[in-house]
Amino acid sequence: MSPLLGGLAGGVLGALVGSHLATIARRWPEGRSALTGRSRCDQCGTALGAHELVPVLSYLVQRGACRHCGAAIARVHLAVELAAAAIGAACFALLPLPVAGALAVMGWLLLALGWIDARHLWLPDALVIMLALGGLALGALASGAPLLDRLVGGASGFVVLAALRWAYLRLRGVEGMGAGDPKLLGAIGLWTGWWLLAPILLLASAGLLVAALVTGAHRDRAREYPLGTALAASAFAVTLAGAVLRL
Repeated sequence: MSPLLGGLAGGVLGALVGSHLATIARRWPEGRSALTGRSRCDQCGTALGAHELVPVLSYLVQRGACRHCGAAIARVHLAVELAAAAIGAACFALLPLPVAGALAVMGWLLLALGWIDARHLWLPDALVIMLALGGLALGALASGAPLLDRLVGGASGFVVLAALRWAYLRLRGVEGMGAGDPKLLGAIGLWTGWWLLAPILLLASAGLLVAALVTGAHRDRAREYPLGTALAASAFAVTLAGAVLRL
């Protein structure tokens, strides 16, 4: 398959996956199930037909509003669908099919986690566990790391951030990191192996620093930052770059 066809196929698949991820990102933090029940308008409650649920296109055709009541459709749907499409397109355009599929799964799970953390400063344990299990099953394809290196990566990723979290709490008397961040880095390590954890942490930290400086948020010392979001984006970028360089 040519890179162009692969990218198109990956983009379409990613948009379809993104439609479900957007539902998860919307419903899970509200305590609603994303696995049961028909899709409905959040405002009028009207059940949506298949033609109203086509990823990206339905949003654009309906101009971001419900056809039945005119209420605005949450932009999270379009944003997550586009992001998932971009992940799929990049993976399938740049990588052989088995590697592309594995890395796309990693990217889509990280997208859901990163989006929820960015909006709610929360990393659901169930999603982190899914990411960890995916790493055990598909990590060798995604990163080329053998199982032993990935097990070491999982353990060391968790321990390093858990130790930093504990040390900050002891020294400052307040939590400086969420409890989910060490779990997330541990799950990432099960995909990447231990040797990619350092560049992932470095890129994530640099990204948060740049974002804080650009937005001026660094002036607010009480501001909480979504480290999980930065780790998710950094992990996918570093793993994708590593996979491309291995070709």
